Amino acid sequence: MLNPVTPWTATVQADIVNAEHLYEMTLLNYQLDFFNAGDSIWLTVQWPNAGKIGFRLAFGMNSQFDKTDIIKEDDQIVIKASTRLARYTITVSFPETDFPLLRYTTEFTALFPLLIPFWPRDIVPLTTDGQIENTSGIIHTHQIGTRSGHLYFSMTKPKDGSVFYFQNLSAMSAYCDASETSLAETVGGSWPEIGFQFPVNPEKAIPADKAFTISDAFVILEESTIKNDLDLTSQFLNHLALLYPHISKPEASYQDWPAITERVLEQLYLNKGCWTMANEAPYLNAYVQDYKTPAEIMVQLAVKLPLHEYLAWSETSHPLFDDLDKGLDQFYDERIKTIVRWHPALVDQLDKSEEQKEEMVMDSWYLHHPLLNLARLAQRGDKIAQKLFEDSVDYAIKVAHHFDYNWPVFYRMTTLEVLKAETAPGKGGEKDVPGSYAHVMQMAYKLMGEKRFLTEARRALKSLEGLGFDIFYQANNTAFTAGALAELYRETGDEKYLKLSYSCLAGVFKNVQLWECGYGYGKNFPSFFSVFPLNDAPYTAAYEEFEVYAALHHYMEVTDGLDILPSLKVLIPEFIKYATGRLAFYFPPLLPGDMIAEEIKTGQVQKELWVPLEDIHDGWEKSGEVGQEVYGSGMAFGIIPRQYFKIKELNALGFVDYPAVNFRFGKNKITFRLTGDVRFKAMMRILGISKAAVSKLKIEVKEATKYQPIKAVNGNEFGFPGNASIRISW
Repeated sequence: MLNPVTPWTATVQADIVNAEHLYEMTLLNYQLDFFNAGDSIWLTVQWPNAGKIGFRLAFGMNSQFDKTDIIKEDDQIVIKASTRLARYTITVSFPETDFPLLRYTTEFTALFPLLIPFWPRDIVPLTTDGQIENTSGIIHTHQIGTRSGHLYFSMTKPKDGSVFYFQNLSAMSAYCDASETSLAETVGGSWPEIGFQFPVNPEKAIPADKAFTISDAFVILEESTIKNDLDLTSQFLNHLALLYPHISKPEASYQDWPAITERVLEQLYLNKGCWTMANEAPYLNAYVQDYKTPAEIMVQLAVKLPLHEYLAWSETSHPLFDDLDKGLDQFYDERIKTIVRWHPALVDQLDKSEEQKEEMVMDSWYLHHPLLNLARLAQRGDKIAQKLFEDSVDYAIKVAHHFDYNWPVFYRMTTLEVLKAETAPGKGGEKDVPGSYAHVMQMAYKLMGEKRFLTEARRALKSLEGLGFDIFYQANNTAFTAGALAELYRETGDEKYLKLSYSCLAGVFKNVQLWECGYGYGKNFPSFFSVFPLNDAPYTAAYEEFEVYAALHHYMEVTDGLDILPSLKVLIPEFIKYATGRLAFYFPPLLPGDMIAEEIKTGQVQKELWVPLEDIHDGWEKSGEVGQEVYGSGMAFGIIPRQYFKIKELNALGFVDYPAVNFRFGKNKITFRLTGDVRFKAMMRILGISKAAVSKLKIEVKEATKYQPIKAVNGNEFGFPGNASIRISW
């Protein structure tokens, strides 16, 4: 069966056969040829034992490339080309690696103000003979929305192998800013027309005589095709980590989280719009000034758990925590022997405007998430949380057995009637819920010691096998599942659990934005390495991002000392480094007022209030339209104990932007070790004492078997390679 194609693809094979041959070379086992085909400049890649794939380096639009000059250098080829409409500079480079990697970057300068209504995609499969329409391939994953500009595919007819393709979308920000276009949904396509489709500007002309980068693509070539889901997800992580050193990255920023946390703590406690009352007990609203929606158990626990972490770390107390304790047990429903989502005394407020806004209707993930937070609080000594958890866990098991470890989206808690079976037609239910349930069972085993809980965990995890990227439903739950799987690997030694954890993390990293949005409102906040809450979510979300951050911290802790996939030692610490500076920009006082939406879906936004917006959008869209997310406020409390450490004798604080493990506090010294990869750098700051006092500290990094002193990068800042052992003494 022939694949339908557009005219811009139908003639490519013949155009290249009849094109002007510009240059040829080899890249390891691959033959590379450059062609001027009239309206396009092409690079073709010949696989060692199969056909070809063409990469369109430049498109002449309604014009021909009448002049091309090639400059050959040691590690790159520069093509200068021009048409009647524009000048192009194409740079094809070959970063120094031991795997076949090429990069092509195209600059475009219009000769007069120009509107561009169409641009074809830049990848086309070719054949030795035959037709492009007759080829076939599998697109394993591609960009959705404003996520990374990635594309991973295998060509199966003729059987070429695979390509991991990545567009450095940051490079196109200047063009998008000038033309008021977006980089959303630009990398993907349908076989055989795939790759990057440059965002066209049919309405606002770009200026003349200004050079814009219109493509910056990295291509990893593979001779093999992917055989199974575990190989696919692991290889995706490997390729992403291999490219990561080569893509442009902004400087990671530092935020004064201790000061932010004090503001959040004070305002959250005192602002009436954050609270509601029921049965003489106070409860947090989900959103500021949202009095229409009943109190939810998830909201209370989303703040209570990180607040507990912060208060334990700071060795202080606060009445906010006491308020959150007062009415938590009222969420337990004696009739069905479990906690419920909505406060039972307020369910008459439910307006049924959404499927879950009805008494006794449960969103499958929503039962397990509060149970996990109750278990974490119980581990920290919270007796109220422990009782609620232990009294509810058997109901969770009952539900799991009823659905045979494959949960729907919505069900009725009393009868277990399915109200919504699938997330979308043919897509099944919430596929990461078996992981969340298994995590609940592991926590039950730790707290109660009964082997039946581990048996339940193993049975549930069988539902994740064979899903690959499709395990991912909700980012935070999938990320926590990865940690639970790693813990089960430690418990059992069964490597399938570790490999399943890689599939979970591949789903998370498939949903990140590895580029910086430098257009529109996007110039006002950092977006590099942000993560989206759902596969199709149009915005990043405060609470889910924070929980992914916390879950990835946990993953590095539980896998410390294990021989995990090396790519994770690159990606996870780097994500955490950027998250520590970026997450603060959900708080509206750090954003310009004009980028915050005027019409709010839930409650209202108070722009001076240190409660995060739920949603950050593409650079051309205003943010915060969902509401100001009270339950996201816990991020401030949760970051402090993960990134800061106290130097009590000096009344000082240390901050490190990588996850750190094995802290040891001795007399007049502190030692710890960073996770990560030695090729990347972490930063440490010493806070609360003068720079003169910092200069008297002895900061050392371990090299081989000895500690060597290092100097400050800038006053109180010190740089270390990933995986370094650090000693601070005074």
